[in-house]
Amino acid sequence: MVTPTYYLLHVADPETSGGFYRELFGTAPVESSPTFVLFVLEGGIKVGLWSKDTVEPATGGAPGALEIGIAMKAPADVDAFHERWVARGLPVFQSPVDLDFGRSVMLADPDGHRIRIFAVTA
Repeated sequence: MVTPTYYLLHVADPETSGGFYRELFGTAPVESSPTFVLFVLEGGIKVGLWSKDTVEPATGGAPGALEIGIAMKAPADVDAFHERWVARGLPVFQSPVDLDFGRSVMLADPDGHRIRIFAVTA
């Protein structure tokens, strides 16, 4: 079996996006430069932010075609995350909503990449 451990987003400004993800993840990047920022999260998953102007090979993808999913334990955790996020003045793409799979809130990073905070319900 192959298990993904690294997610790389092509972004307009890695330093701006790095600030956004620092706030989202609650941790500082382990590497930061004008063209690349890297986070290593609990469990070893890595999230890289590479300048779309310097990524090799060049990219043609558009933001919004991919979602980063962050699972919470309970629907109340999704609502609490949303409240903390809004209290910091950060943007929300879709307010908390109950969908077929459970409770969900959608954020968007500075480049429009979607981030879904969710809790699966039975």
